Amino acid sequence: MNFKSLGVVVVLTGVTLCSSLIAQQAAQAPGQRPTGRRSFALPPNPLPYDLLLQHGHVVDAKNHIDAVMDVAVKDGKIAAVGQNLKASDALKTIDVSNMWVSPGLIDLHVHVYAGTGERGSYAGDYSVYPDGFTLRNGVTTAVDAGSSGYKNFPDFKDKVIDRSITRILADLNIVGAGMRGSKYEDNLDDMDGQATGEFAKKYPGVIVGIKSAHFTGPEWKPYEQAVIAGNIANIPVMIDFGARRIERPLYDLVTKYLRPGDIYTHCFSGNRGEQDEKTGGPSKALIAMRERGIYCDVGHGGGSFAFSVAAPIMRSGYLPDSISTDLHVTSMNGSMKDILNVADKMLLLGETVPQVLTQMTWNPAREIKQEQLGNLSVGSIADVAVFSEEHGKFGFYDMFGAKAMGNTKLICELTIKGGKIVYDLNAMEFDLWDAPKHSSDPALAGHWTTFTVRPFGATHPGRWPVWIPGQQRNTNESGPPNVYNMPAGQPPAKPNR
Repeated sequence: MNFKSLGVVVVLTGVTLCSSLIAQQAAQAPGQRPTGRRSFALPPNPLPYDLLLQHGHVVDAKNHIDAVMDVAVKDGKIAAVGQNLKASDALKTIDVSNMWVSPGLIDLHVHVYAGTGERGSYAGDYSVYPDGFTLRNGVTTAVDAGSSGYKNFPDFKDKVIDRSITRILADLNIVGAGMRGSKYEDNLDDMDGQATGEFAKKYPGVIVGIKSAHFTGPEWKPYEQAVIAGNIANIPVMIDFGARRIERPLYDLVTKYLRPGDIYTHCFSGNRGEQDEKTGGPSKALIAMRERGIYCDVGHGGGSFAFSVAAPIMRSGYLPDSISTDLHVTSMNGSMKDILNVADKMLLLGETVPQVLTQMTWNPAREIKQEQLGNLSVGSIADVAVFSEEHGKFGFYDMFGAKAMGNTKLICELTIKGGKIVYDLNAMEFDLWDAPKHSSDPALAGHWTTFTVRPFGATHPGRWPVWIPGQQRNTNESGPPNVYNMPAGQPPAKPNR
C-alpha cells in the first residue's frame, strides 16, 4: 500500500469513527457518553429542563394541541408543554417563533434493508441506510415495509436496526425470504402465516406489522397468510396489492380478507381500482375501507401517486390517514423525494399544516399500535421536530411526470431524537463563533445535543478554537478550560490588553 492510499484509509477510518461515536451517543441513556478512550464524564443537570423550545406553534393531535406553546425536555422525555415556560429553568433555550413544532415524524413505509450487496432487491441495493434521509426531514421513526421476511430479519436487525440513530421498526414480509424480486415474492410455497406470526412475536415493539407486496398471481394466498400472521402476533397487515388481477378485486380484499386496523398503502395510485372510473372520486373499495376502519396510507413511492387520482378523491372529502414515502433509491430521486415533499403535495391538494403533521405523527403511531410515539405528552419519549414554512412558487410532479404548482413548502429546521438534537439546519442551537460568551455551558451540552464535537484526539469537550478573540478570554464558565485544544505543556492564552 502506498502512502497516498494509506492516507485515504486513515481519513475514511476517522470519518467512520466519528459517525460511530455520534450514533453511539444518540443511543445512550441521558447523562451517558460514548464509551472508549475519548469518553468523558457528563456533569448532572440541576435545572428542571435540559432543552426548551420557546414560542413555536405546537401541533399534538393526541393531546388536542394546536397553539403557540413552549416545549421542554429533560432526560430524554417531554418535561412540560405550556405557555411562558422559563428560560432560566433550562440549560439551553431555542427561540422557534413562527415555526411549527410537532412530535418526531413517523414514516410508515420505507425500505432500509441496505448492506447485503444483493442486486435488484429491496433486501439489498434498492434500499438505503436510513439516517441520511430521515433525520434531515424530521423523521425519528421509520417502518421498513417488508424488505425482510422471517428468514432474513435477524440479518436486517443486525445490519440496520441495531446501528441506526433513527428508530427503525419493521413490517415482516409474508414471504420468508423477503422482498427480493418476483422469483421470491411470487413463491406461494414460501408464504407461511404460522411461521411468520410466531417469529414476529419474538420481537414485540420492533416487528409492528405484516407486509404483502408485489404479488402478480391470481391467488389469494398471500393475503390469507398475512392475516393469519397478523392474528397470531396481534399486529396489523399492510398491503401493497401487487398486479391488478380481475380474479382478486380490491373490493373483495377489503371486505373479505382485511380486518379493521389493517393498512392499505399506495391508496392514491389508481393502479388497482382505488378510483371510481365515472366520477373520479373514491371507488366503492376505498369507501368500504373507510367504513370498515381500514387505513388509507399514501405510500408515494416511485410509481404509486398520481395527481389525477389524488385530487378528485381528496376533493370529495376522502383524505389519507397517513402520509408515507415508500423510500428507496428510485423514489427518493424521482417524484417522491422525501416525506416533506409528499406532505407539500397534500397541502397543495387542500390540506392544512396541522392535518399533514397529524398524518405523519399521531395517526401512524396508532396504525402500528405504538402509541408511546407520535405525541408530546409529558413523560413521553422526547422526539420532536421543528419546521419553518416557506412560501413561493413550487413545482411538484407525480409518477406520470404530471406537474402541479404549490405555494407552500415545509422545511425541517431541527430534529430531536430521545431528547437530543440530531439535526440542525440553520445552526439554531449554536452561538456565533466570536460571541463574548456561550449562551449555555458547553460542558453540559451533552444533555441536549449530539453535537458536542471536538477535534480528533482531544480529551475534553469542544469549547473555543486555538485562537481566542480577546472578548472571549477569561470567561467565567464551568467545565473544562479554554485551552482544551492546545499542545501539551503550552500555557493558557493571555488576555488581550
